[in-house]
Amino acid sequence: MTEKVEKRTLGKSGIEVTKMGFGLWAAGGDYWGPTEDQKIFDAIDAALDAGINFFDTADVYGGGHSEELLGRAMKGRRDRFVTATKIGWFDFDGEAGRSAYDTVDKLVAGVESNLRRLQTDYVDVIQSHIDFRDPTMEVFLEGFQKLQRDGKVRAYGVSTSNFEYLQAFNGDGGASTLQIDYSILNRTPEAEIFPYCIAHNIGVITRGPLAMGILTGKFTPDWEFREDDWRRRWQETPEERDVFLQDLQKVEQLRPLAQGRTMAQLALQFVMAHPAVTVAIPGAKNPRQLQDNVQAALLPALTDEELAQIDAITPSGGGRKIWPA
Repeated sequence: MTEKVEKRTLGKSGIEVTKMGFGLWAAGGDYWGPTEDQKIFDAIDAALDAGINFFDTADVYGGGHSEELLGRAMKGRRDRFVTATKIGWFDFDGEAGRSAYDTVDKLVAGVESNLRRLQTDYVDVIQSHIDFRDPTMEVFLEGFQKLQRDGKVRAYGVSTSNFEYLQAFNGDGGASTLQIDYSILNRTPEAEIFPYCIAHNIGVITRGPLAMGILTGKFTPDWEFREDDWRRRWQETPEERDVFLQDLQKVEQLRPLAQGRTMAQLALQFVMAHPAVTVAIPGAKNPRQLQDNVQAALLPALTDEELAQIDAITPSGGGRKIWPA
């Protein structure tokens, strides 16, 4: 593959990242069904061959396995990777609604664990993964800033869909990134969050650009998810099933717009077209999926007419959050 993916600047961090990255939640082997480590390594190699440099993971993915895989993949070629990871949910007391990282020392030690799994002495972007329910935000900010001063992180940000929490986290203007659920089926960030990010030079990392697979167009109303697949919850109650079926109906309305693209490529192109978005991070379990995703970054951009047709099906600012937290 000779054509390379376009690069963009990740907010005030100044870090150059490709407009498409690689989300490594599925690589952990939990919540999305089984994966094969070698196929993940092959997909990472395919991403590098396409010029992709941004890889996003978290301590909680596979209980650290996703970070360990990425660390092994980076060995001997760390300079080719812009690595983002997250911390917060791995040690979390759900009943108390409070992160176990309740002191700066604990937070710093937690990030040191991220670094050990990644086999690196620094991470490019560290992100708070605790959303808006946790009262330890100041600990995360102080800890991240200390790690930044010490050269162990280059930039920091937050993973949340809550506007108030984002504003609080960026209270002193130091946050460089926001990771947020955004797709054709969830356009809620367009109303307030994206304008705020543009105004404050916050790089936007979009998770869920394929709406957990719905926008690939492969699911049918009678689709059966595996027992170990997080998405089974979409069919656990009549209410959830109704929403799932409504989403599938929207996909069918969108399908004629693909025209020479896969449905996934249409969905990815839509996300990358928004001026607030720096990088989209679809997941992949194998090189074929990765290469299909990459092609979306190389195809001609969606036209104004195509974007208007999408607006007619899923209006700006509407939709629902499909991704958790």
